[in-house]
Amino acid sequence: MLTLLTIGEVSRRSGVASSALRFYEERGLISSHRAGSGQRRFPRSVLRRIAFIVFAQRVGLTLAEIGAELAKLPPDRAPTRRDWSRLSSRWTSRIDERIAELERLKTGLTECIGCGCLSLDRCKLSNPDDRAARLGPGPRYWIGDRPHVG
Repeated sequence: MLTLLTIGEVSRRSGVASSALRFYEERGLISSHRAGSGQRRFPRSVLRRIAFIVFAQRVGLTLAEIGAELAKLPPDRAPTRRDWSRLSSRWTSRIDERIAELERLKTGLTECIGCGCLSLDRCKLSNPDDRAARLGPGPRYWIGDRPHVG
């Protein structure tokens, strides 16, 4: 017999708010069964899908990317360790990029806070005449682009 959990039980067990669970369900990331009273009931295996969603968001995947990844899991059974391993192995480079980004942020913040003066000749936030704009949108120097000197 399949053990079904209420939305409150899933929320408590996963640490994810009930409103977020309803949102994930609306987006097709998780699914529930409806009890005779209309209340949502989730299979216990949904906890793994939710853990995957939370972790994937922390890595930087969008909900659309997460949905595409979850769609690769078998719909007729609970995913196995092999299924999850195959899924997560595809984003090793994404995790490495995120680690490098966080290391750059850590170094940059240490320099700024350590200096305290935000000196324009050393500051990573300095961008005279918006030179970084030609490199693309966003905080170009923080994400690893180097200022062009000359």
